[in-house]
Amino acid sequence: MASRISDEDIALVRERSPIADIVGEHIQLRNAGGGNLKGLCPFHEEKSPSFNVTPTRGYWYCFGCAEGGDVITFVRRLEHLSFGEAVERLANRAGVQLRYEQGGYVPGREQGERIRLIEAHRAAAEFYVSKLSAPDAAIGRRFLSERGFERVDAERFGVGYAPAEWEALSRHLMAKGFTTAELIKGGLAKEGRRGPIDRFRGRLVWPIRDITGDVIGFGARKLNDAEDGPKYLNTPESPLYKKSEVLYGVDLAKREISKRSQAVIVEGYTDVMACHLSGVPTAVATCGTAFGEEHIKVLRRLLLDQSGSRGEVIFTFDGDAAGQKAALRAFADEQKFVTQTFVAVQADGLDPCDLRVRQGDAAVRDLIAGREPLFAFAIRSVISRYDGSTNEGRLSALDAAAPIVAGIKDRSLRRLYAVDLDRWLGFNNEQFVLDRIAEVSAAAQPRAQRPAGPRKVADLTDPGVRTEAEVLRLAVQRPALLGPGFEALGAEAFTLAEHTALYRLIVDSGGTAAAGQGGREWVDLLLRGAEDSLRGVVTRFAVEELRADLASEERYASAMLAALELVSVTRAIERLKSRMERTNPVDEQQEYNRLFGELVALEHQRRVLRERAAGS
Repeated sequence: MASRISDEDIALVRERSPIADIVGEHIQLRNAGGGNLKGLCPFHEEKSPSFNVTPTRGYWYCFGCAEGGDVITFVRRLEHLSFGEAVERLANRAGVQLRYEQGGYVPGREQGERIRLIEAHRAAAEFYVSKLSAPDAAIGRRFLSERGFERVDAERFGVGYAPAEWEALSRHLMAKGFTTAELIKGGLAKEGRRGPIDRFRGRLVWPIRDITGDVIGFGARKLNDAEDGPKYLNTPESPLYKKSEVLYGVDLAKREISKRSQAVIVEGYTDVMACHLSGVPTAVATCGTAFGEEHIKVLRRLLLDQSGSRGEVIFTFDGDAAGQKAALRAFADEQKFVTQTFVAVQADGLDPCDLRVRQGDAAVRDLIAGREPLFAFAIRSVISRYDGSTNEGRLSALDAAAPIVAGIKDRSLRRLYAVDLDRWLGFNNEQFVLDRIAEVSAAAQPRAQRPAGPRKVADLTDPGVRTEAEVLRLAVQRPALLGPGFEALGAEAFTLAEHTALYRLIVDSGGTAAAGQGGREWVDLLLRGAEDSLRGVVTRFAVEELRADLASEERYASAMLAALELVSVTRAIERLKSRMERTNPVDEQQEYNRLFGELVALEHQRRVLRERAAGS
C-alpha cells in the first residue's frame, strides 16, 4: 500500500508556501484593492488580467477560465503534477521534511518522478561545474575566455564541462542512488551495450532552468570541430524538458522583465550571458527551436501583457538572410502580443556575444536601444529583394509587402505603415498603395480562420442574483456578520443552481455558527465537503472582492440579508396576488379573506425590509 503524506505536514507546507510568492514566480501580480492581487492567467489566453490571488485566505481564482484553488492546486495545475508530487515540490522549496503515514520518514523512495529527476539534474549540474576546472577542460575554459567570459561569469550562469568519457556522469549519479531508468528518462544518459552512457561528452555545458530556477535540461557545445555530432546538442524531450516551452535565462531575467516591461530575445546561450553582463538583464533565448506560441505565453505572463501595455519585446537577429527569415517568422507571431515588438540587428552582422568582445558592453546596450519596430523591419526586408529602380520591381515589392501591412490589426497603425510603404517605394501615391493593400486584405478575408473566443462566463446582471451572490460571498468570507439570519433564508431564496448548492453546502457544514470568524479553516472545511463540480464555486466566492468597506461591514451585511429577504418576499407577494386574482371574493369569501390577510402581513414585512436594505 502506498504511503500517504501526513495531514499535519500538508498543512505546514501550505503555511510555509505563501501563495503570492509562489504565483509571483510565474506571473506579475499587481494590487487590485481589497487585499487582492491580480495578473494574467497562466492557464488560458487573455488580454486583460482576470487571475486573482487573495493572500490572506491563501486562494487564487481566475474569472476568465473559472479555475481556482490553493497553492498546492496552483503548482499541480501549472506543472502537471499529482497532489503528492506538488506537496513534495513545495516542501523541497520550503525546507519541510515530509512524513509518510505508513513507514515514517522516506527521504527518497516515496518522492514523485519529477522530484527525483529534478534532483538528478541538480546533481548533474554540480558535477559539470566541478569538472570545468579539471586539466582536460582547458579547451572549454579557452572557449569562454575567447568570448570575453571570466571564471566568475561561468559560475554565475552555472557553465560546466562534460568530460570526454563514456560514463563519467552516469557513474557519479548512480553512486548517489539514481537509477539507470531515471538517467535515461531525464535525458542525462542513453542506453549503451553495457549500461548507460553519458549523453554529453567532451562539451561545454549550460544548465537550462525553468522559471523557478530548477535545472530541467542542458545545452552542450562541441569544442572540437573534428568530432562527430552537431555543434550544439540539447537535452531531448523528457518529463521535465519541453523545448517549445523553455526559455534559457528566464530564471535570471524574470524579475527584470517584469520590472522593466521589456524582454529581449537572443539566439544563443553566450548571447544571453553577454547581454546580462553588459547591462541588458532582460535577455532570454530559445533552446534548439524557433521562438513560438508557448514562449509567447511565458513572456506575456511576465510582462503582464494586456490592453494599454507599454512594454516591449525586442528580437535580435543576425543581419544575414537567415536572420531576416527568423525575423519574418517572429512577425507571424507578433500580433499575439499586445505590447510593442521590435527588432535589433547589428549592421555588421555581429551577434551580442561577438559585439561585446569587439566593441565592449556599451555597444550591446546601444544595439538594444537602437531597436526598430518589427513591422518596419519585416516590410523593409521584403521590399529589399526587389529592384526598386523599375516600375515592375516596385510593383512586385508592393504586392509582396501588402500582405504584411494588411495583416496589421490596428487600423490606424496599418494606414501609417501603408504611407511608409508608399514613401519607401517612391510611388508618391498613397491612395494607390492603400487600394492595393485593401485588395489584398479583401482577397485574404474569406480564407482567414477566426480564432475561437474565450469561454463565456455568465453575466449576472439581474439585481436579485447579484444580491444572492453578495450574501454568499459574506457567508464564505465574513460568516459571523450574517449570523443565524443566513440559515433562516432557506434554499428557496436562491435562484441560480450553483447559488442553491453553495447555500446548502454552507448549512450542511454547520452554517455560520460552525464558521466562526471564517478565514482559511472555514474555506477548507467547505472545500472538503464540496462535490468536485462545486469546489471551483467555493474558491471563487472566497476570492471575489466584497463591495463593503471595512468600517461598515456589519451594517452592510445586515442590509444585504434584508435585500435578499426582500426579493423573496416580493416574489411571494406576486404569487399571492396571482392566487387572489383566481379566487372569487363572493363564492370563496373565507379563502379570499385569508389570502388578503397574508398579503397585508407580507406588505408590512416588505416595508420593514426596504428600510433595513436601505441601510447599505
